[in-house]
Amino acid sequence: MESQKLLINGKRLRETLEKFAEFGKTENNGVTRLSLTEEDRMARDYLRDSCEDLGLSVTYDDLGNMYATLEGTEGGPPILIGSHLDSVKRGGRFDGVLGVAAGLEVVRAIVENNVKPRYPITIVNFTNEEGARFEPSMMASGILSGKFDKAAMFQKKDVNGTTFEEALKKIGYDGEESERLKEGKAFLELHIEQGPILERESISIGIVGCVVGMVCYEWTIEGEADHAGTTPMTMRKDALFTANDIITAIREQLGELDSELVYTMGRMNVHPNIHTVIPDSVIFSLEARHKDPAVMTKVEEVIKNVRASFSQQDCKVEIKKLWGRDTVMFDDKLCDTLEKAAQTLGISSKNMVSGAGHDAQFIASYIPTAMVFVPSENGKSHTEIEQTSWEECENGVNVLLEAVMELQTT
Repeated sequence: MESQKLLINGKRLRETLEKFAEFGKTENNGVTRLSLTEEDRMARDYLRDSCEDLGLSVTYDDLGNMYATLEGTEGGPPILIGSHLDSVKRGGRFDGVLGVAAGLEVVRAIVENNVKPRYPITIVNFTNEEGARFEPSMMASGILSGKFDKAAMFQKKDVNGTTFEEALKKIGYDGEESERLKEGKAFLELHIEQGPILERESISIGIVGCVVGMVCYEWTIEGEADHAGTTPMTMRKDALFTANDIITAIREQLGELDSELVYTMGRMNVHPNIHTVIPDSVIFSLEARHKDPAVMTKVEEVIKNVRASFSQQDCKVEIKKLWGRDTVMFDDKLCDTLEKAAQTLGISSKNMVSGAGHDAQFIASYIPTAMVFVPSENGKSHTEIEQTSWEECENGVNVLLEAVMELQTT
């Protein structure tokens, strides 16, 4: 079939996103829709009903992943479009749900224009991407791709002691393993950037080439607690002072590695945390992210060297690697197709990377995958003030539609 230049209904896309935002709406116009809660069930029901209204077949697997398929004239592996419907606590109205609504609107445009796709098109909603109720994040896509063990994941508990398995059964979306996503011609995920780059550069579309690699370490510094008023400075073993010196050394050395390297000390626990007592223990986290494995190797060398340089100090310094992940590269041909789609529509675009994790990085291990970003106002996400303009949402979905039409010809 020849590629047809279709455009989505922007007004309808907005109405769809506003409808999804009702499920778990917060006082400040954000969303709390934790995975497998009643709010999640209502959003799922709305998605299911909307897809069935289009004549799509809707199934869900044993992990609660939802699949809504428009059949193709030739059959074969489907073109997949999707993301997730769950949110963090007091999150935004666009994170995840935009990618699911995008799939719905792409199919709506195709159906209402009486286009008969050559290959099936499937809208996907992945379960528990955020990990805000049941850790870890990207749980269901992780099981699909063999990264996580189902039995272990199903016993994960929320703060109230409810297991993932119990919550899944309660909302009625526990399907059959035979329904799992096994193959695809392509998987496309549209997502808000969750960062400031596109807006700062006045660019509408980000073609995401990879999800960057990262490492996370925990530092433990042990000193001695003493009275803050009676212990001379020369006789102190102050764990917080040592931690401060370590952080300074890390920042100086990591700052020299690469301008695109990002690193964060996001958690710090000081004991006993009393203003009249010299701290005897400090534990803090250090994570770093970059697309180049060689840079990440240097990061870990810096960490180990800094630790060694403080090993002879008065305080005891230990490090523990909590976890890490390798850079996940997306499919070059799909990225080219998305870039061409943006050019065809006259929408500005740039190649970029994702510093945040997404279901796409796991699906990429067995299905050709690519992502599209649209701007986040002021780079804000995972917050109630998260905002992407309706125009930019529409641009992103139109790029997906154009890419899907092109993929139907190959």
